[in-house]
Amino acid sequence: MQKKLIKVHPTDNVIVALVDINEGETLVFEDKKITMVSSVKAKHKIAEFDFSVGDSIFMYGVLVGKASQNIKKGEVLTTQNVTHQSSKVTHKTESTTWNPPNVDKWKERTFMGYHRADGQVGTTNIWLFFPLVFCENKNIERLKEVFEKELMPKKTDSYQMLLRSLVNGTNPTESVEEKSNTTFDNIEVKFITHQGGCGGIRQDSESLARLLAGYVNNPNVAGATVLSLGCQNLQIELFQKTLREINPNLNKEVIIYEQQQMGTVDVMLQTIIKDSFEAIKRANQIQRKPAPLSKLCIGLECGGSDGFSGISANPALGYVSDVMAALGGKSILAEFPELCGVEQELMNRCVTEDKANKFLSLMKAYEKSVIAAGSGFDMNPSPGNIKDGLITDAMKSAGAAKKGGTSPVMDVLDYGEYVSQPGLTLLNTPGNDVESTTAMVGSGATIVLFTTGLGTPTGNPITPVIKVSSNSVLAQRMNDIIDIDTGTVISGEETIEEVGENILNYIIEVASGRLLTKADQLKQDDFIPWKRGVSL
Repeated sequence: MQKKLIKVHPTDNVIVALVDINEGETLVFEDKKITMVSSVKAKHKIAEFDFSVGDSIFMYGVLVGKASQNIKKGEVLTTQNVTHQSSKVTHKTESTTWNPPNVDKWKERTFMGYHRADGQVGTTNIWLFFPLVFCENKNIERLKEVFEKELMPKKTDSYQMLLRSLVNGTNPTESVEEKSNTTFDNIEVKFITHQGGCGGIRQDSESLARLLAGYVNNPNVAGATVLSLGCQNLQIELFQKTLREINPNLNKEVIIYEQQQMGTVDVMLQTIIKDSFEAIKRANQIQRKPAPLSKLCIGLECGGSDGFSGISANPALGYVSDVMAALGGKSILAEFPELCGVEQELMNRCVTEDKANKFLSLMKAYEKSVIAAGSGFDMNPSPGNIKDGLITDAMKSAGAAKKGGTSPVMDVLDYGEYVSQPGLTLLNTPGNDVESTTAMVGSGATIVLFTTGLGTPTGNPITPVIKVSSNSVLAQRMNDIIDIDTGTVISGEETIEEVGENILNYIIEVASGRLLTKADQLKQDDFIPWKRGVSL
């Protein structure tokens, strides 16, 4: 039977509506009668007790806000009667203990991946084209047109057929597949453009160099074609130096072209096409082979979150992250603005005091820069978040942090640093979905798990993004972008652990190339670097 109310943590003083509840309806919860002061929509929070102005509000066992008005027992919490508040932290206060999940059933499981010379294993085999500076975007787009038309089978899609029928005054016909001249079974060709590489502070170009070098080092990439104009801030030498710093023993083909040295566009593009085609043929010879699950690096992302995200989808990812940690695999928890309020728990989970201090230092520096820009972490929840029950940043953050499970934090990295330690790593990124996903892949994520309660189409050029819905209504309404539904946790049909195991099985299929994510089916190749400085 569907429950109507749930308390997430025993110390909470608010409860969550799992279904719509009418004004005046009286429910018995933990042996107490609670009468709804007003109608409440599913996902929203209800006062378990009377609150006076200034009273603290706890959810997920942490401080998530304070009452800005008197709130009656059974009244809905809103942005009108609650304001953001989070606990202040200064240092690691204790070391937490961890009881890892039983992983006997996963120890012998494998996925079919692409083994690289440095020991990393990819879930895809991509030849990647990208520019060092935005001035080369046009040439990248031209190369994309040429390579995709010749190498990748393409259909005239239904939207094009619809417009064609409107122009011609005829009925739409079914899409027609164009045959490619050459079959490449083991390689995909992908293209990245961006707006960076020059015109800003030098630190932004250095940051972009680390990000792009991370994409080349990611085991999902077989090799790369890189375009440079010549005079930009992000010089070829800077990119090569950064690549050597990330992986001194990189053994991949990376071919680089500088337009100002080559002359005309025609000469450059002809050379690039000939050289890249030969390199792509060589990369196509790489075959998938079995690899243990410990070779996976999983990025943990949320976007378009709702009031159920921290109860169903995010804890399910937390279970996956804990299994990966127990197996010796890697997972990445990012989006630092959405860790506001849970700093103490994460610091206490850090394996050393130095790592805990680095985390707090990065958080404080980030928040300071946001305040200097005239905002604050408290402005993080979007209108969609608020409408669906996430009314403070601390409340949103406490639910978002559930993606990281309960395992020790093995490492803390700033943006652009590459993951090296098995277990859970904290990575400093914005909360913006695409910026964060872009960053995690640049730090080595070979699969991204992306939870959403409202629906978002985000994908990535080189790493499969598995979309996980927090509620079944979304999974049914936007089934073209959702891969996995965790709404069964809300309905009581499945446990967090059962859903987590479903996700793990799905990961294995995607990582082995036997399943294509919805984002990949829609060719959703999103890439946005984090521009931290100003333009000059």
